[in-house]
Amino acid sequence: MEGKRFWGYRRPNGQVGVRNHVLILPTITCAAQAAKQITELVQGTVSFIHQHGCAQVGVDYDQTFRTYVGMGANPNVYGVVVLGLGCETHQARSVAGEIAKTGKPVEVVSIQDYSGTLGAIAEGSRIAAKMVQAASAQMKELCDFSELIIGTECGGSDACSGLSANPAVGVVSDMLVDQGGTAILAETTELIGAEHLLAERAVDDRTAKRVYEVIGAMENRAITMGVDIRTGNPSPGNIKGGLSSLEEKSLGASNKSGSRPLQEVIDYAQVPSKKGLVWMDTPGHDIEQMTGMVAGGSQIVLFTTGRGTPTGSPIAPVIKIATNSGIFERMEENIDMNAGTIIEGKESIESVGQRIFDEIELVASGKLTKAEILKQHDFGIWRIGPTF
Repeated sequence: MEGKRFWGYRRPNGQVGVRNHVLILPTITCAAQAAKQITELVQGTVSFIHQHGCAQVGVDYDQTFRTYVGMGANPNVYGVVVLGLGCETHQARSVAGEIAKTGKPVEVVSIQDYSGTLGAIAEGSRIAAKMVQAASAQMKELCDFSELIIGTECGGSDACSGLSANPAVGVVSDMLVDQGGTAILAETTELIGAEHLLAERAVDDRTAKRVYEVIGAMENRAITMGVDIRTGNPSPGNIKGGLSSLEEKSLGASNKSGSRPLQEVIDYAQVPSKKGLVWMDTPGHDIEQMTGMVAGGSQIVLFTTGRGTPTGSPIAPVIKIATNSGIFERMEENIDMNAGTIIEGKESIESVGQRIFDEIELVASGKLTKAEILKQHDFGIWRIGPTF
């Protein structure tokens, strides 16, 4: 297959973005509203609302910090204004220092240092406006698909997910890997019961062992809490859509991984160290898993859905793919592509996979997805510890 290429933005560290955002990154929930107001004042900026950044310790602190840094370091971001309060656990200067290692422009604004909210908004807006103007002058370059990291996700699954959209995304995963790119499989919760299939494809014993470790850890969290994981997964919508069990859902979800070898299993919001198929340990929660993949460097996310969802990201374009034609027709304003034609016998899994692959080329070069057009800027961090 001839190598595909796209028009992207080359970053100082050599990575390539498919968007050229200036990110207003609040390191504490107290600064989230001020960050939002800066984005309303300055065109070309994006931000997100969250409830984190203080009273976190240990591995929970580390994971939130890694997610903040990953969002700012994502290749789709030209520059970052890190907005803090001043007294929070996750200090703005520490986050900014890590993001700055990428070579992109990074500035810090603290609400307490600028006499409160209004002063911080004014200073943040001034800095952001200069960054946006500089970003707008950057020229695109022709880049190879080998420079892409594509996140894969299924949300609002139904009985068609494992038969149409998910295996079509699996075809895309294989095509991307064959061109030297990276495909991220996530949703550990929704791979319970299919872990042996992925372990068999691991490149070495260490990776195969890691597969069983992350599945076991996810199951043990539910046991420790004294709950049955099946009360939340499959969800009520999954069951209404025709899924009978978590195992059935997992077998369908694992189809997104295609057939290529599993290179490594990485932690939440961690950047892959290898190219090819990678498994990121995330929960099944749509927003939290998507945030983890984007923080891990995904420039684009493929999101299959049988029940319908408006989900998007502030940084990465999300290509929504319907598993059945009915939901595509009802929610066409939110969903970009229809894989329901496979169920109807009008297209093969391979041909839909090729259509999705072609769409990635267009989106990577600048075509807006439905979620981008509707400004669906969702963000959520997977918390793994209590707040103190």
